[in-house]
Amino acid sequence: MPEFIVMFPADDEAAWLAATADQRQATYDTDVEFVERLRAAGGSVTGGAALGPSVGVATLRRDPSGDALVTDGPFAETAEQLSGFYVVQASDRDAVVEAARVLLRAHPVVEVRPVDED
Repeated sequence: MPEFIVMFPADDEAAWLAATADQRQATYDTDVEFVERLRAAGGSVTGGAALGPSVGVATLRRDPSGDALVTDGPFAETAEQLSGFYVVQASDRDAVVEAARVLLRAHPVVEVRPVDED
C-alpha cells in the first residue's frame, strides 16, 4: 500500500504555546478523528511526531564554497513552522486527502505528499 506524509507546515508556534489545555485538546481530538476517518477508508497511520519548538532547530545550508553553513533556528524567519507530521498508508492520495479534510479545523494548511518508493 502506498505511503504518504501528512504535514502541518503553517502552524503558529506562538499561538500553540499560548493555547489553553482545552484548545490543545480540540486539536488532539481533531487528530483522532483524522485517524478514524483514515482507518474507515482502509488506511492507517504508521508513524509521525509532534515537533518541538523552532528555537531548537539547527539549519544547514551549503555555502558558496560547498561547505556547511550551520545556523540556529529555522531557515525561514516566520511565526509559522512545521509543527508535526504523520506517516500514513492508504490505497491512494485521494483517500488521504478526504480523511485529512478534518485536520483543517486545527491546522491552517495540511500538506499530503507521497513517499517516493524508488
